[in-house]
Amino acid sequence: MLEAPGASALVLGVDVGTTSTKVNGYTAGTVDLVVSASAGYPLLTPRPDVAEQDADIVRDAALSAIADCVRTATERGLEVAGLSFSAAMHSLLGVDADGRPLTKLLTWADSRSDDQAQRLRAAGEGLALHRRTGTPVHPMSPLVKLRWFAEQEPDVAGQVRRWLGIKEYLLAVLVDGEGNADDPVVDAGIASGTGLYNLADASWDAEALHYASIPASRLPRPVPTTTVLRLADGAAAQLGLPTGLPVVIGGADGPLANLGLGAVRPGSVACSIGTSGAVRASEDAPNVDERGRVFCYNLAPGRFVIGGAVNNGGLVLDWLRDAVAPDLADDHPQALLDLAATAPVGSNGLLFLPYLLGERAPHWSAVPRAAFLGLTREHRREHLARAAMEGVCLQLAVVLASLGTAGVAVHEIRATGGFARSPLWRRILVDVFGRPVGFAASPEGSSLGAALLGMTALGLLESLDRAADLVQIASVEKPTPDDAEAYARLQPIFEQAYDSLAPVFAALHDLPG
Repeated sequence: MLEAPGASALVLGVDVGTTSTKVNGYTAGTVDLVVSASAGYPLLTPRPDVAEQDADIVRDAALSAIADCVRTATERGLEVAGLSFSAAMHSLLGVDADGRPLTKLLTWADSRSDDQAQRLRAAGEGLALHRRTGTPVHPMSPLVKLRWFAEQEPDVAGQVRRWLGIKEYLLAVLVDGEGNADDPVVDAGIASGTGLYNLADASWDAEALHYASIPASRLPRPVPTTTVLRLADGAAAQLGLPTGLPVVIGGADGPLANLGLGAVRPGSVACSIGTSGAVRASEDAPNVDERGRVFCYNLAPGRFVIGGAVNNGGLVLDWLRDAVAPDLADDHPQALLDLAATAPVGSNGLLFLPYLLGERAPHWSAVPRAAFLGLTREHRREHLARAAMEGVCLQLAVVLASLGTAGVAVHEIRATGGFARSPLWRRILVDVFGRPVGFAASPEGSSLGAALLGMTALGLLESLDRAADLVQIASVEKPTPDDAEAYARLQPIFEQAYDSLAPVFAALHDLPG
C-alpha cells in the first residue's frame, strides 16, 4: 500500500493500444486528468489476413510516451505515485531464451489462423474450451494462433522459449524481480483473453495447452490484475522515476474500459464505438452462455465482464467515404454524418450488414461479408450512410440481447468512444437499444480504468465500487418511442438476414483468390 502521497501525487494510467500508447496522469484518489502523452506506431498489413507489429517499436513508443508524461509532470512540480497498465487483448509474440523476438507481434486482427479456428469450432471441444476459458474460438485468440504456428511454422515454434503479449514484453524491461524477463507474469485480464486460461481454476487450462502444443512453462505465470510490481533501476533512469516505484500490472483494455466508465456493478453495461465496437456487462462470477455467443474476461479478483466486441464500428464510415463519397474526404467524418442525418429512420427500407472485416460477437467468424439489402433506385448516398450507422448499432443490439441468454440482467447502459461526439450516432444507438443510455463526461476509458485499478491496488481508493462512483455521467439520453419502435421492427429482419445469408457467405469465402 502506498503511504500518504502528497496532494500533487499522480497515478499514470498507461494504455498500450493497437496503434498507439496513451499515458494519462490522474491526481491520486480522483479522476482529475492533469497530464497526458501519447506515441503511435504502425500496424503492418502486407496481406488481408496479416495484422502484425514490430514489438520493439511498440515497446519503445510506450516507454517514450511514459517518459514524456513524467517529464511534463515533473516540470509542473507533480510527483508520480505509481504506474498502472492496460493493454490490447489477444496479442502474441514468441521470444527466445534472451527475451528477443522470434516472431512479429500478432495483433487481435490477424486472421491467419482462420482455418484452425473453423476446425476447432466445428469440433465439440471448441465450445467446451470457450465455456472454460471465456474466450471465443476465433482467429483473434492466441490459442488458435499458437495452433497455427505449430502447424504452419513448427521450426519457429520450436525455437520459442516463451510466448508473451505486448504488456508482458514491456514489463520485462520495466520491472525488477517478479515480472521481469526471468520471471514473466501475465495479469488475469490479459490471460483470460488468450483462450488458454481456465477461469474457474485461475490457471492455464490443460486441454487448451495440449491443443496449442505448448507446455505451461512457455507461458508467463498468471497473477491478479491488482498485483504490484517494482520499477527496475534501468527503466527508472530512462523514465525519470525513482527505482522501486510501484507498478500495478493492471488488466486488459476491454474490462478496464468498463471501470473507466464506472460500469462495474452487476448488470451495469458499457458500450463503445470507435473503429470497432463492444458491449460488456459487469458480473461477480464468470459465465458464458450455452451457445457461446459472448466472452467472459477478468477485470479484478471477483469481478468479470461478459459481452462481445464487433469488428466493424466507425470504420464502416471510413470505407463508405472512400467507396462512394471521396469528395467528402476533406470534411470527413462530419460531412458524411451531416449527409446521413438527412435520411429517415430505417433509411427507407435499406439494411446494411456491417461485416467488412468478418465479425466477432456473437457469431465469432471471419467468414461473413458486408451487404446492403433492399436497394432501390430511389436510394442515395445519404441512405447508404445512415444505413451503415444503423447496421453497426443493430449489430451491437444483437450482442446486448446475447447478454440476456447468458443470464445477465441489464440495469443500466453507459457509453463512450469517439462516436459519442456525434449527436446522430448517439441518437441511433439509443433508439436501436430502446433504453436510456448514459454518456460519460470523460472519453478516456481504458487509461482511466487502469489508473483507477492502480489506485485501488495501491490503497488510494478503498474499492472498485468507490472508484466507479467517481466517474461522472454528463448526460442520459432516452429513446424516442416512435423511432425505437421502428428499429424494434427492423431488428429481427436484421438477424434473419445474417442467418439466411450464412451459406452465401461461406460459399464466397471458399472461392479461390
